[in-house]
Amino acid sequence: MSDTAPIPPAPVAARPKLLGPFGLWSRLEALGFKLVMGLMRSMSLETASRFSASLWRALAPKLYRHKRAMSHLALAFPDKSEAECRAIALEMWSTLGTTFAESFHLDQIAREPERMHISASEPAAKAMADHHGLVMVSLHMGNWEINALAARHQGLKLAGVYQRIKNPLVDEMIRALRVDFYPKGLFSKGHEAVKGLMRVVSEGDTVALLADVREARGLAVPYFGRLAPSNPFPALLARGRKLPLVAARVIRQSPGRYSIHCELIDVPQTDNREADILAATANIQAQFEAWVRETPGQWMWGHRRWG
Repeated sequence: MSDTAPIPPAPVAARPKLLGPFGLWSRLEALGFKLVMGLMRSMSLETASRFSASLWRALAPKLYRHKRAMSHLALAFPDKSEAECRAIALEMWSTLGTTFAESFHLDQIAREPERMHISASEPAAKAMADHHGLVMVSLHMGNWEINALAARHQGLKLAGVYQRIKNPLVDEMIRALRVDFYPKGLFSKGHEAVKGLMRVVSEGDTVALLADVREARGLAVPYFGRLAPSNPFPALLARGRKLPLVAARVIRQSPGRYSIHCELIDVPQTDNREADILAATANIQAQFEAWVRETPGQWMWGHRRWG
């Protein structure tokens, strides 16, 4: 080999996968979440709720979702001033901050049912008492996690669906906070969840779904005067299995105190399956809109809802 021949580079050691499911970054995220969880659980429920609400109210308006929330509020309430919309948005951030803190105290809330005042219209109460399979829908209002606690208090055995967190370590910790309230299963979104939910209602139990978020391939039905792509699955399941469909909402009266109310949703049963599902989906969203109009500061305006 001549003196001028290039020297081959030394082998480069493989870099650690910092973004892998159990890589360094995932572990740091999980550690951060565990520290926050420990902090929230070290406080009383009321103290943690007020602290988190104040923090979210101060910081969240600086994030991009605040701009989206203000845009949505302007579309939904064209008669309200910018100041009125801003006040609703700030209440929303306080609500979400409180919900975040309360999620670490669900076990305590479940042990103290006096924190929950549960009511239902007569048709909804009858459907929940007499059902042999039930579909329940709710929306991101107040603290929507309380629905599962209230259902258990009423003797309903729930199955639920959740959006899996990308970090599996954090996902497992979040799931552990909730899974005990879903004795029929807590499924991550996907094909297997659909099969599991159908099995649950066929066994005579209850499926609980959040149905107020934008579903890109869903049915376009009215919501605050504009067509909003909406999830047809609750209507499809109720109509196909001839099951009652009940909507529930949670209103936070104060930190750790809630009012839960249920209404029966009309599900047509005609010869036109597609029209029935569309009508029932529209009925769900109409009920949600009526509830949001009553307490707009307790609904999550920051997520994408319209096109």
